[in-house]
Amino acid sequence: MAQGKFVSYLRVSTARQGRSGLGLEAQRKAVSDYLNGGAWELSGEFVEVESGKLDGRPQLEAALAMCELTGATLVVAKLDRLSRNVAFLAALQDSGARFVAADMPEANELTIHIMAAVAQAERKAISKRTKEALAAAKARGTKLGGSRGNLDDLRKGPAVSAMVRAKASMERASKVYRHIEALQAAGIITLRPIADKLNSAGITTPRGGQWGPSQVKRILDMGGR
Repeated sequence: MAQGKFVSYLRVSTARQGRSGLGLEAQRKAVSDYLNGGAWELSGEFVEVESGKLDGRPQLEAALAMCELTGATLVVAKLDRLSRNVAFLAALQDSGARFVAADMPEANELTIHIMAAVAQAERKAISKRTKEALAAAKARGTKLGGSRGNLDDLRKGPAVSAMVRAKASMERASKVYRHIEALQAAGIITLRPIADKLNSAGITTPRGGQWGPSQVKRILDMGGR
């Protein structure tokens, strides 16, 4: 049960989402559900329109300043609303501000730091595999250029073809994520009803199958990126 003062921090990744409110209402509901039933006071709400890969967050800095001034705890809907960058999370922890994520209130600072480290390691691994695929394509004599012919040659390499497919899959996952955010904003929050809505709309999984709770959770965990 939540007790004390809280400052909420909400983040969306694009200006379009910021104007439309897509995703914000779902985050507000998650924060409200976490706080509901306790003796709490919401001292302020700060909304950031930013990319999760960037650490420059003026609204987050303002939220942390209010936490320091009022002794409040920073509350977010999901851990990925903060950052997937270890250095950024470490700086947040060094600030001394207390913070909690509504989707994982039992997590302590060590848990959050480990999760961020794993996420950053995964990002670096993807970057490394991409560079290796391009180097392998170049070693086979594939011309890496901007002309149509060179692009066609590039797609012939198995490793690079896999990279192209992976990119297409990520783009599709991002589109599905935005659709899920719209469903959440409409009040459809839990995994099974979201899966049912996706299936009834004729939206298939990346493999062309039916959606289930686990597949929906995987998209949500990706955070739209």
